[in-house]
Amino acid sequence: MNRAPLASIPVEQVEWLEVVTGGRRWKPYPEYRESNIEWLGRVPVGWTIDRLKWTTAGSRNGIWGSEPDAQNDIICVRVADFDRTGFSVWIDDPTVRAVLPNERRGRVLQRGDLLIEKSGGGDLQPVGVVVQFDHDEPAVCSNFVARVLVPPAFDSRYLVYLHAHLYAGRVNTRSIKQTTGIQNLDATAYFDEGVAWPPLPEQRAIAAFLDGKTRQIDELIKKKRRLIELLHEKRTALISHAVTKGLDPAAPMKPSGIDWLGDVPVHWEVKPLKFLTSRIGSGKTPKGGAEVYVSEGVMLLRSQNVYDDGLRLDDVVFIDEETDAEMAGTRVQPGDVLLNITGASIGRAAVVPPGAPRANVNQHVCIIRPAKVSARFLHAFFCSKAVKDWIRAEENGTSREGLNFRQIGSMDLPVPPPAEQDAITRAIEQATQKADGIRRAAHDAIDRLAEYRQAMISAAVTGKIDVREEGAEA
Repeated sequence: MNRAPLASIPVEQVEWLEVVTGGRRWKPYPEYRESNIEWLGRVPVGWTIDRLKWTTAGSRNGIWGSEPDAQNDIICVRVADFDRTGFSVWIDDPTVRAVLPNERRGRVLQRGDLLIEKSGGGDLQPVGVVVQFDHDEPAVCSNFVARVLVPPAFDSRYLVYLHAHLYAGRVNTRSIKQTTGIQNLDATAYFDEGVAWPPLPEQRAIAAFLDGKTRQIDELIKKKRRLIELLHEKRTALISHAVTKGLDPAAPMKPSGIDWLGDVPVHWEVKPLKFLTSRIGSGKTPKGGAEVYVSEGVMLLRSQNVYDDGLRLDDVVFIDEETDAEMAGTRVQPGDVLLNITGASIGRAAVVPPGAPRANVNQHVCIIRPAKVSARFLHAFFCSKAVKDWIRAEENGTSREGLNFRQIGSMDLPVPPPAEQDAITRAIEQATQKADGIRRAAHDAIDRLAEYRQAMISAAVTGKIDVREEGAEA
């Protein structure tokens, strides 16, 4: 919570904006003055410098109400309804609560109101995000949210972009208080922060400019995400066919006897996984949980480290030698196939690569040690659509708490001869290598576009670039 706020963008460093503005170099304002606000720096001459509270006409905490009664029902906007990208509110699937007429006074939302999250958040997504209510349906906000009224001298959309800049720069974190497991925003302290703003016509021009440019960036991001989806679908289809039908389209087929598997080549065997492995088991969480994690030592792999395209160790945690000794039964070996067996990531799998450092897994990850099947082929099998569908069906058919070792061991696996397993995995790797490169580039582009998007917002609302002319034309 002590993270320093983001410094403002120097006037002379705006070249990066050319990437998202069609090559246009955005000029600074003709004249600047010091704001005497450390994180803000210089602002255009003519802008007002004052406390954030003067951008509001008051606020009112929300209310949760009671169970719907068909007489006093009204939409209740929760933090879960916040669109954190568009800084607006989703009400496509609204929460309805009963709120009495006297409880609604001062709380019924109007188009253009701002909503600020007062309770919730976490280390990665701290409390304090602000969105704009842009609907005409009668609604109130929940008790974790406050309604903020916008005075006539301010443009609501400009203010939501200003708050987005403050949130991205972690200015809000200075006003967070946390005595229990939940973060609470000290709204008085937050609105006491110093900011700067232009006259109303200029606010409108900046907001119009940002609406147009962020819409363009969002469309580019949407296209990149759709490309990633298509590549994933193509990859999954290719793998599914290869591990269940083989590479020879003329190979004679036979019924596998398994409904979800269908026909397989006649020379393949179909065996339960437990007969093809020397171990099927999971790890455990060390005593003390996260309290025993150390800055370096023996890796503890969790479900968030296991992906179909390999292990991701950006946020891997470590345990000390003593804890590792207590967890000796959860150690992995190169060539083990790791399978997530609980939670939203259930079914993701990865192979422990050769030369991997010593590591353990927690109870959400299953260790599968191949004995009579190639690890690469088994991993490819877990990546196929047929197995993904089987895992979802097995999970839905039980307690939805995840897969158990009995279910995993009884999973039927089509087993080609060893040489054919190697040929299939080589073909898959060659066919997916180019697509994986495109996918990684698309992910990188999305990250970069998101950075540009926030940088443009920050530069415009702090006056580091002059967008008045284009904003007035929007």
